[in-house]
Amino acid sequence: MQPSPPPRWVVLKYGGTSVASRARWEKIAERVAACIEEGLRPVVVCSAVSGISDRLDALPAAALKGEAEAPLAAILERHRRHAADLGVDPGLVADDLDRLSRLVKGIELVGETSPRVHARVMAFGEILSTRLGAAFLRGRGLDAGWVDTRECLDALPDPDPRRAFLQAHCGHGLDPALGERLDGVGRAVVAQGFIARDADGQTVLLGRGGSDTAAALFAARLGAERCEIWTDVPGMFTADPRRLPDARLLRRLDYDEAQEIASTGAKVLHPRCIPPVRAHRIPLWIRWTERPEVEGTVVGSRVDDAPRVRAISTRTGQYLVSMDTPGMWQQVGFLADVFAVFKRYGLSIDLVSTSEMNVTVSIDPAGNAFDAERFAALSDALAPHCQTKLIGPCAVVSLVGRHIRAILHRLGPALTAFEEHRVHLLSQAASDLNLSVVVDEDQAPRLVRNLHWLLFQEAARDPAFGPSWLALSDVGEQTAEVEGITPWWHAERERLIALAAELSPRYVYHGPSVDAAAARLTALSSVDRVFYAMKANPEPRLLQRIERAGLGFECVSPAEIDRVKAACPDIAPDRILFTPNFAPREEYVAGFEAGAWVTLDNLHPLEHWPDVFRGRDVMVRIDPGKGRGHHDHVKTAGARSKFGVSFDQIDRLKALAAQHDVTVVGLHAHSGSGIRTAAQWAEVAERLVEAAQRFPTVRHLDVGGGLAVAEKPGRAGVDLDAVDATLAAFKAKHPRYALWIEPGRYLVAEAGVLLARVTQLKKKGPVRYVGVDAGMNSLIRPALYGAYHAIVNLDRLGDAPTMVANVVGPICESGDTLGYNRDLPETREGDTLLVATAGAYGRSMASHYNLRQPALETVID
Repeated sequence: MQPSPPPRWVVLKYGGTSVASRARWEKIAERVAACIEEGLRPVVVCSAVSGISDRLDALPAAALKGEAEAPLAAILERHRRHAADLGVDPGLVADDLDRLSRLVKGIELVGETSPRVHARVMAFGEILSTRLGAAFLRGRGLDAGWVDTRECLDALPDPDPRRAFLQAHCGHGLDPALGERLDGVGRAVVAQGFIARDADGQTVLLGRGGSDTAAALFAARLGAERCEIWTDVPGMFTADPRRLPDARLLRRLDYDEAQEIASTGAKVLHPRCIPPVRAHRIPLWIRWTERPEVEGTVVGSRVDDAPRVRAISTRTGQYLVSMDTPGMWQQVGFLADVFAVFKRYGLSIDLVSTSEMNVTVSIDPAGNAFDAERFAALSDALAPHCQTKLIGPCAVVSLVGRHIRAILHRLGPALTAFEEHRVHLLSQAASDLNLSVVVDEDQAPRLVRNLHWLLFQEAARDPAFGPSWLALSDVGEQTAEVEGITPWWHAERERLIALAAELSPRYVYHGPSVDAAAARLTALSSVDRVFYAMKANPEPRLLQRIERAGLGFECVSPAEIDRVKAACPDIAPDRILFTPNFAPREEYVAGFEAGAWVTLDNLHPLEHWPDVFRGRDVMVRIDPGKGRGHHDHVKTAGARSKFGVSFDQIDRLKALAAQHDVTVVGLHAHSGSGIRTAAQWAEVAERLVEAAQRFPTVRHLDVGGGLAVAEKPGRAGVDLDAVDATLAAFKAKHPRYALWIEPGRYLVAEAGVLLARVTQLKKKGPVRYVGVDAGMNSLIRPALYGAYHAIVNLDRLGDAPTMVANVVGPICESGDTLGYNRDLPETREGDTLLVATAGAYGRSMASHYNLRQPALETVID
């Protein structure tokens, strides 16, 4: 009798978001069934449910403080709900949850923890998710068995106990015994990522991103036909697609290129998962859990040796240590001596640059415990050898590809992107796989955008590059829908085309959309007053609608106050908030005369014009210390921002207020624009409470605006219900304060579009241009912030894209571009293009540059 052929294994890895709901597990079940149908034996390697690893990571520290009860209860409840969602018995994880509870209680009782205990706590995330997942697959009729990864993967010895337990490494040699063991578990096997065991049988972790690594180890040891990484994007891209929607899918990479992209900042794939599959020449597929039919990235042996840049990667939060001394000149062993100091302090060096009298190295805090205290100790230890200086935070921007030295001459135009940026360090890898530069962190986003356009404007014509993230998203640019919501302008298409035929360019604002946004804001139970930041759009008819909805107005100039009073003559003065910045004396006088709430943004007015404020009630703008937003120019907090009184000035503010009989009745803060983190405003409120404790007369806390809107396809705006919930929790804790907010874009951005007619079409080499009659004099946000606005052809709405083009205006500036690399249907002269989400900071920031009339405004119902 012929022996049975050996099993053909395939490893499927699913991350935290991919195992967090029944809908995702349905897709996993479909994939497992498809692999079995193909004659393969799937090993399903799963992470913990999304968010659980972070909670488990914080548990030991909470236990040491006696504060673990609430977070532990949240973890237990999350898995009970998850079991209910999957329709499986929650009793399957009862013993594991009980063991976790006892372990955490032990930490609390003993009053200490260790890397060994921390690893045991963290392992429960994967154990819990896989027990429930295996039961779900069995409930779907699949022969799925559960296996403990700690009985399959053995860690290599490591003398450092922290690394040994929290950053363990495993061998990846072929292991026939593992295949024989798994062969009896089930047709499909469900195992955990992230964990392994040491020689003593103790639980160890493979480090964050360790589920990718565990999957690759299973594939290598089983000699699998392939390893599939299923995640929340289709694959690896030419840049981070979440930040650069026109980034292109990389269809195929060799192992070296993929590892370099992952090592230099891409989050899709962990760098440590490449060596095991490379050693056995196992193909690695990266696929999209949500849409398995979409093509992904295949990582394998080299098939294309042509010199080219494949991607731009970024790592932020980096620090440089610069070491100066004339003593290193021709000194034998200098580098060995200073690097030994870094080793003594457990610091891993990334990039290195040397000159005659300086060595500069980069430190990645993601892999190092690095802070001011650690640097001070390092600097003292290096003092006998050199003088040190810390530079940061910085960003490392890397051009990743193959044979980069061979195409340096072709990179010339792209390198001009560095002209406006301070470059602290430049490194060209000996492997010829990357060219990295270190710049100030706040310069990285703009630099990446410029480099991407210069390097990949021809990507649409290169078969090595797949579709853009926009084209792959569930909702493409031609529909610009988010979460199934069709924009208002779809229903008004014919009317908008007619309006553009009458007059173009033209802003059109949809009144009912403004009303709807205002209604959502006034429905917030936690907010006492809403002030519209009218600098976003001061169109009088919109102001009237907003005033009728019960909102007040935040004004930043006397002219804005006058505009509000002219449009809304019956408005009460206390519905006007005046927040000038670096304004002259007379503007504060005008604000008080108008009866508005007047906000101090600086100590200078109190120090030099006390008579203006004597006996007055004032608001004070506080700098919360950290800005947020979609671009550095819209972050309005932190030392690099010109706004607000910093915390170290509060004592001086209190003294000046007492000296000049000024009553501080409210505090105000604003962190930035386009913020999606729901807890942001509650965090700002807590920060304001810290300052308010110095001023017992404070009654109002204004937490600012910045509520993000859905400006990019496939990317939703801020969750307003979640914002309300976090602010309600704050108010329950601090009932004495009234909460104010002051959104601008949220009210009007989605209600406005810019209509433009196509004037000319042009092709230069591989680059196509669509010229329109609206330029940066009408909408400057793309040029100023690199802001993204969806652009559609209204005349051919819904048609499939057939061209990739830059949409440009008539202004005599290279930056006069409304959108780069946009997927459009075949477009002709006279077509009407619509620029979406343009109701905020469009006409209000317009100019007559080139003596061209900016787009006029129309309001429709």
